[in-house]
Amino acid sequence: MKATGAPSRPTAQPIPDPAPVRAFLDEAHLAFAAKIGDFAARDLGSRPAPEDDAAARKEARALLLLLGRGGWLEPIRRMDWRACCIAREALAAASPLADAIFAIQALGCVPMVLASASPASARWADEIVAGRAMAAFAMTEAEAGSDVAAIATRAHRNGDAYVLNGAKTYISNAGIADVYTVFASTDPSAGSRGISCFVVAADAPGLRFVRPQILSAPHPLGEIAFEECRVPAASRLGEEGRGFALGLATLDRLRATVGAAACGMAARGLAEAIRHAGTRRQFGKPLAEFQLVQEKLARMATDLAAARLLVYRAAWEADRGAERVTLEAAMAKAFATEAAQGIVDDAVQVLGGAGVMASHPVERLYRAVRALRIYEGTTEIQHLVIAQQLLRGTEGKTR
Repeated sequence: MKATGAPSRPTAQPIPDPAPVRAFLDEAHLAFAAKIGDFAARDLGSRPAPEDDAAARKEARALLLLLGRGGWLEPIRRMDWRACCIAREALAAASPLADAIFAIQALGCVPMVLASASPASARWADEIVAGRAMAAFAMTEAEAGSDVAAIATRAHRNGDAYVLNGAKTYISNAGIADVYTVFASTDPSAGSRGISCFVVAADAPGLRFVRPQILSAPHPLGEIAFEECRVPAASRLGEEGRGFALGLATLDRLRATVGAAACGMAARGLAEAIRHAGTRRQFGKPLAEFQLVQEKLARMATDLAAARLLVYRAAWEADRGAERVTLEAAMAKAFATEAAQGIVDDAVQVLGGAGVMASHPVERLYRAVRALRIYEGTTEIQHLVIAQQLLRGTEGKTR
């Protein structure tokens, strides 16, 4: 398969660099950071970027095998959120597609881990973490994005099974997943309290891949439909009507890792900008000697440091047993993804013409980083969440 883009060059500094966030990490995390950083640079950095959707789907499968065989997905099963953040930083810096595969495996698997008593969890969780089964997280619909409670897909009980009808859109791994974690309404009159969660095998009769949806950065995305799709009652995760809470709990735990992926892309962009500024000469001297370039690099580095501290604070809170990390995760996701967009954009500016060439890693980052500000809750939704958390309990206290 033909692919565009020169192999990624090694970066000037380790990604992730654990030193700035050392206060939030254990010794095991330091060792993990070194190992996965080496893996990402060695085994992912030399892989050419896929040029189109077909190539991305083929590459996604290959990347899943690499991640599974190396044991890099294990932190998902342990729900070690700091390790997940470390993994996503390293993967996103070397291969945004590899990071996306890690993220979707986590989204598909975490509901199973949270509902560990379910028979469906026992069947699929190990396969997902081992990289033998590709997962998908089927929540979004045409009229249910940020408003998850508006899910229109229906699941009605029929004997020892449920019958699903509806459609899902913007589903990562649609068409190539082996198993879908699906959210559907079992009691439309109950709103969000009537949503349940199901594990649906890709070969279930009535589950249909409708079409691919093409992103600017190659990534397997698409629409799926359920047409009288019958699944065993044992495929339900948790109690009926508890799917909304299960979905929110999953997103709450994984949201900080989106910020970590953003930090990985930003760190790679900063490293490439520093390298270029030190070697590219204009008007008889390196770019690095120009104060405007120095100001840009300083701002990029400062924003990245702040973003990483917010990300690892949220992950640390989750790992130490906090029941909810809604505020911390929303702050981390909102700030890190917005900061990363600016850092990568500044990297393109420092590189000039080289930064918009398809052969350069920074151009790939520029296309990949944009989606992070949207999925798993837009920045605007995160700001609403933050404000709601801050204002909680203040009702009746204002004049």
